[in-house]
Amino acid sequence: MSWTIAVIIIVAIVAVSEVMKAKHRAQHGITKDWMGSEIPSDHPSRLPPAASAELQREVEALRERVKVLERIVTEDARPRALADEIESLRDKD
Repeated sequence: MSWTIAVIIIVAIVAVSEVMKAKHRAQHGITKDWMGSEIPSDHPSRLPPAASAELQREVEALRERVKVLERIVTEDARPRALADEIESLRDKD
């Protein structure tokens, strides 16, 4: 086999693999951003505004929960008061 045939075969393999990658990305809704990073179809930047707003509400709820947990951990209260606080938080959900 000559080197020209080897180069042609390598180019053909690369071309076929690129076509297969493009097909896979298209089937799964994967696109690229302006920096070349792949973005899946369920990425927050591609979600409809209603879903984005829902995610924002969930993030705010989680932030509030973290604040409560930080307050519980940093308090110098008795262990029983800590257990009561945890139980009251469980009752809220």
